[in-house]
Amino acid sequence: MSAIVAIVGRPNVGKSTLFNRLIKRRDAIVDEISGVTRDRHYGKTDWNGREFSVIDTGGYVVGSDDIFEQEIDKQVELALDEADAIIFVVDVATGVTGMDEEVAQLLRQVDKPIFMAVNKVDSAMRVADAAEFYALGLGDYYTISSINGSGTGELLDAVVEALPEDEGAIEDELPRFAVVGRPNAGKSSFINALLGEDRYIVTDIAGTTRDSVDTKYNRFGFEFNLVDTAGIRRKAKVKEDLEFYTVMRSVRAIEHSDVCLLVLDATRGFEGQDLNIFWLAERNRKGIVILVNKWDLVEKQTNTVKEFETYIRKQIEPFTDVPIVFISSLSKQRIYKAIETAVEVYKNKTKRISTSQLNDVMLPIIAGTPPPAQKGKYVKIKFCTQLPTPTPQFAFFANLPQYVKEPYRRFIENKLRSNFDFNGVPVQVYFRKK
Repeated sequence: MSAIVAIVGRPNVGKSTLFNRLIKRRDAIVDEISGVTRDRHYGKTDWNGREFSVIDTGGYVVGSDDIFEQEIDKQVELALDEADAIIFVVDVATGVTGMDEEVAQLLRQVDKPIFMAVNKVDSAMRVADAAEFYALGLGDYYTISSINGSGTGELLDAVVEALPEDEGAIEDELPRFAVVGRPNAGKSSFINALLGEDRYIVTDIAGTTRDSVDTKYNRFGFEFNLVDTAGIRRKAKVKEDLEFYTVMRSVRAIEHSDVCLLVLDATRGFEGQDLNIFWLAERNRKGIVILVNKWDLVEKQTNTVKEFETYIRKQIEPFTDVPIVFISSLSKQRIYKAIETAVEVYKNKTKRISTSQLNDVMLPIIAGTPPPAQKGKYVKIKFCTQLPTPTPQFAFFANLPQYVKEPYRRFIENKLRSNFDFNGVPVQVYFRKK
C-alpha cells in the first residue's frame, strides 16, 4: 500500500504547481485520478522506485484568504491525521507571513516527518532570503522552484527516505473488502448488520492501516477481511461532511483492498462525492459493488428499482458492468446478497483464462468484426493472451496496433465481458505489435 504525502501551506505559495510537477514527473505515473475533488488534487507518483500518493490540500479551499483562515486549522489537521509525511510550502518572495506562522504552529505539535519547502527560489539572492524561514522553528528547509523544478530532487530524496516501510503483502491471503462511501450513507449500520449477533467472527486485526479496522469474517462458507472505514476515529474539530476527509479516508481504504463495497444513501441519490469514490476505486483497478442502502425508505412504484439502476449506470459510463444491490442495513434486507456479490466480483478479478480458450473465443469474433481500415491499411489481429497481472489485462497482437482506435478497444472489452464474466471489475485491453 502506498504511503500518503500531503502538501500544505497558505494560498498562492505554489502548492499546486509543486503537486503537478510531482505527479507528472514521470511517464510511469500509475494514474492521476480525475474528478476526485473539484479538480485533480490526488495523484500517484514514484521517486527512486518508491511509489506514493500525493494530496494537494490547496484544492480543498474555495474563496478568499479570510475563509482560508477558518479552514486552515481544519485542513492541516486532516493532512496531519492521515498523511505519512508533510511538505509545508512557503514563498520566499513574500517572506514569513502570519498565516505561515499559524500553519507552523500546528506542524510543530506533530510527530511526523515535516519538510519545509521554500518556493520561488530562482536566484542566488533568493537563496540568502530563505534564511528568514528558520524563524518558523521547523529547522532546516529545502529551497525549490516548483516552476522550473530546481531543488525538488533533493526534497523528494529526503521525503522518500522518511516514509514508513511499505507494508507489502499482508501475510493473510484472504480477500480484502473495503466498505466505502460518504459520511452518513450507512456504512456503520451495514457493517453492524453483518457482524451484529454474529458468533463466527474469528479475530479483529487492528492497525493494518493506521486506523481502519480489519475484521476477519467467516460465515456461509465465505471468509474474508472486512476493512471498515466507517469506524475511523472522528476528530472533534472535523466536520463530518468535509470532502477532503472522506477522500483521504477512502484513498487509504481503497488502495488497501481487493473489492470496494460503495454504500449509497438511496434517499439522496447518487451524488458527486459517490462518483468521486467510484472513480477512485476504478482507477486503482479494484473490484466494485454498489450498495444502494436505505431502500426501505424510498417510495416505490413498479419500475423504481429499474429506473434507479439505469440512473446510476448512466452516471458511471463507460464502466457500467458493475453489480448494484438494493439493501437495507436496518432491516438486514439483502445484506448477505451484498456479500455474495462481493465474493463473485473477487473471483472475477482474480480469474485466469487460458490462452487457447481466449483465442478460440475472441479470434472468430475479431474475424467477423475486424478493426475498421485506416488510410487504406487493414489491421490484422492474430493472437491474444491474458497478462500475468493482479487484475484482468489482455494483450492483442496486431500488425498495425497504432491504427486500433478507442471504439474498437471498447468493443473488444465488451466481448470479453460478455463471454467471460468480468462483472464489477475494470478490464484493460492493449494492442501490441506482433
